Amino acid sequence: MKDVLRRLVAGELTEDEALAELRLLQLEELGGRARLDLGRLVRRGVPEVVLAPGKSPDDAARLVIATAARQGQGLVSRMSGEHRAVLDEQATRSGMDVLAYTSSARVLKPGFMPEPVEARVGILTAGTSDIPVADEARMVVEAAGLQARLEPDLGVAGLHRFVGPLISILEWEADVLVVAAGMDGVLPGLVAGLVAVPVIGLPVSTGYGRGGAGEAALNTMLQSCSTGLTVVNIDNGVGAGAAAVLAAGRAASARSLRAAGVGSESRPRQPRPRPR
Repeated sequence: MKDVLRRLVAGELTEDEALAELRLLQLEELGGRARLDLGRLVRRGVPEVVLAPGKSPDDAARLVIATAARQGQGLVSRMSGEHRAVLDEQATRSGMDVLAYTSSARVLKPGFMPEPVEARVGILTAGTSDIPVADEARMVVEAAGLQARLEPDLGVAGLHRFVGPLISILEWEADVLVVAAGMDGVLPGLVAGLVAVPVIGLPVSTGYGRGGAGEAALNTMLQSCSTGLTVVNIDNGVGAGAAAVLAAGRAASARSLRAAGVGSESRPRQPRPRPR
């Protein structure tokens, strides 16, 4: 969008030509089968993510690369090995780079970097089996220009593993925490009861037997005694990442306004009532 505006100001585009390009940025149809929402990042601060399951490897790769060609990067989640192989092949053929996140990926134009946002998102997992879903959240956060830090394998089966990394990530000054857990899903509630930043619970479909497909973790998080815990659906790493981006982005905007002195005009203080 900035590129279009610069070319308009420089006289390289007419108003009608600039309007046509901006409309293409908002919505692009590919082969009559898929509509890419290329304006989502500008509207919401969160990029569109292509969900690989249900799409052929060729179709998924084509959508992601088309997005990257138009806006610098394309995101895809839940890839199989075949999806990844075809994506790598098509990206190489298109002269683009692939940044892998376990079962997800970002395809980038050479030299592309998202506009940085001065905000930080900490991501914790109860076990190593939760990393692929947590990595979806990390992918979305980094694609939106925020910093992300992942601390894995902190489950409550061994609390000695948990305290040090949590302190470290708070000293890093995370604005939001995403906490992924399967099994009984206790970790997000535990974290939410100890910290003063927003916590997003991410239930994961890991575990054994009844409730092992994520239902037990989801129910535990929904029934948490820790007030203020926000919960997304099972395995919804993309949704957790998007929520973290929006919350952390608002915190960054507030800090920027305070630094600029906006809204800090002195107001007459009301006298406090004295205790009787």
